[in-house]
Amino acid sequence: MRATNMKKTNSMTRVLLAPMMAVALLLLTATAFAAAPGITGPAFNLTAQPAFTTQPDGSLVYSWGYGCASAPSGFAPAGITGTCSNMQVPGPTLIVTQGNTVSVTLTNGLPVAAGNTSILFPGFNVTATGGVAGLLTQEAAPGNPVTYTFTATTPGTRSYYSGTQGDLQVEMGLYGAIIVLPAGVPAACTTGVHANNLTAKAANQVHAGTEGDFRLAAAAYNHAQACYDREYLFQFSEMDPRIHRQAEEQSTRTCTGCMNVATEPYVPAYFMINGRSMPDDMDGNYAPQYPHQPYNGNPHMHPGELVLLRIIGQGRWQHPFHEHGNHVRVLARDGNLILSATDANSLAGPLLFTTTTTPGQAIDGIFYWTGKGLNWDPYGHGASVTSATCTPDANGYNTGAPTAINYFEWCQDHNKPLQAFPFGDVAGGGPATLPNPNILANGAWYGGSPYLGPEATVRAVGSTGTTPPSGTVANSPTDEAGFAFMWHSHNEREITTNNIFPGGMMMMMLVDPWVYPINEAN
Repeated sequence: MRATNMKKTNSMTRVLLAPMMAVALLLLTATAFAAAPGITGPAFNLTAQPAFTTQPDGSLVYSWGYGCASAPSGFAPAGITGTCSNMQVPGPTLIVTQGNTVSVTLTNGLPVAAGNTSILFPGFNVTATGGVAGLLTQEAAPGNPVTYTFTATTPGTRSYYSGTQGDLQVEMGLYGAIIVLPAGVPAACTTGVHANNLTAKAANQVHAGTEGDFRLAAAAYNHAQACYDREYLFQFSEMDPRIHRQAEEQSTRTCTGCMNVATEPYVPAYFMINGRSMPDDMDGNYAPQYPHQPYNGNPHMHPGELVLLRIIGQGRWQHPFHEHGNHVRVLARDGNLILSATDANSLAGPLLFTTTTTPGQAIDGIFYWTGKGLNWDPYGHGASVTSATCTPDANGYNTGAPTAINYFEWCQDHNKPLQAFPFGDVAGGGPATLPNPNILANGAWYGGSPYLGPEATVRAVGSTGTTPPSGTVANSPTDEAGFAFMWHSHNEREITTNNIFPGGMMMMMLVDPWVYPINEAN
């Protein structure tokens, strides 16, 4: 049986074909979330090698990827136990600090028939030594490594990828991300709401221990408006299995650089976030079932947190990625802050409904969700639920007491429950009639409850004893009861895996109550 046709026997294959309710339930019971893990420098030793990557339909796809030729100097963020194999897709996320002199030594471990390979680092002034001359840069030939050296002059997120026969080598998986952290941190990032958010992480929990801080830095740039509370890296790519099959068939040739793979017409069947398709992208970082796809896509947040999204378009196609729940405020593109033409202290990036992932381009943006504007109390205060105090700050939010269960509640909607009585309806005095709890739209996608926080399950069921929605079966009343927003490509075919829905470029942003600890350690 061909490797590309082998079927996985784990439950993920079955889940892909299962009803959407089952997918959502799987999501809500996951225990490891996304973060932005990578390896630290400033010196890196990478290799380009082949291996098989896995897809939710059971296929093992012959691919090429960058990996670690030797143990890296470290992993980040602190608290995540990382690994770095000799091949992964995407390649290792390289994490350095502004001002570092970065060196990347690349060894060519590809099949001899593939010929040379290389790495481009757009946005940096690179000096290359060793290897052989190529069209765009020095290339690593078999047995002849090359070293790229540059100064990380400015912070931000950027892509790196092969500069050799890009139509084939980038398609095969030779791409990755580099994150440059700012040399300084604005004072605004350690005071005010950001300080309160850190306090809330440690205090607003019903479980033992604290949540931990899994940021790479307190700010994406040395700018007061670039502070953030949580961060995630998402790399979007597509894959045409025909190209990979041809490369696999020709990989055993003994002639140097003689591989001849037709890269047109281009008909991708797999659409990936961080090298995985849904639902695989919701398993943890460094999950052992994906030895060559270590990074996931499973974002979580608390109301009021500023979430930094590092978004990169890899591959050939644009992918119109839509983040439900709110727009994304763009901070920068390819490490370049978008500043006001009249005030250098103010950012002027657009507020985007969809972050289109242009190939090779990186976007840094801020996403947040607070519940403002819902016109009902998402914490369910009022009526039969004991009211808590909501004291508005200058912006109208309850941020003065970060240990409060309803920290960051929009106070204007306090005591305005969606239902005047648990499981009530309009006739019973509530402003809305909720659908049957077994209906998907009011089920697992929303954690089985229209409310955040403790007693959410009780509030959704009420005194009638009605069977709770399926999403609450695995969650106790004091555990996770958050709101789920689907994040997905707006190209409908791209949320399939080999034309099977659901799959592809899709994940969920879960807005968890502050009492629920978001554990980003794997």
